[in-house]
Amino acid sequence: MSFFAKLFGSKPSAKQPEGVEYKDCMIFMALESGDGGYRVGARIEKVIEGETKSHMMIRADRINSVEEAEQVSLNKAKMLIDQMGDKIFG
Repeated sequence: MSFFAKLFGSKPSAKQPEGVEYKDCMIFMALESGDGGYRVGARIEKVIEGETKSHMMIRADRINSVEEAEQVSLNKAKMLIDQMGDKIFG
């Protein structure tokens, strides 16, 4: 913890997002908020040969509701895993 954080207090650390397991992958929501709602996005991770591989999926879709954006992101990430398999990591 830095000197100033100790002196003035620090913000509590952000809660780590919980992932959703799907076909040996972990899907983490990675929405971007901005004008017009939330941009669809997710980080997909998988351990391959002892190494964690990661792919960032970002789409142009913007959705007003955070709950709906999370559901669309999850569905698109699952579809990407189904279509591409391990190819998304390399």
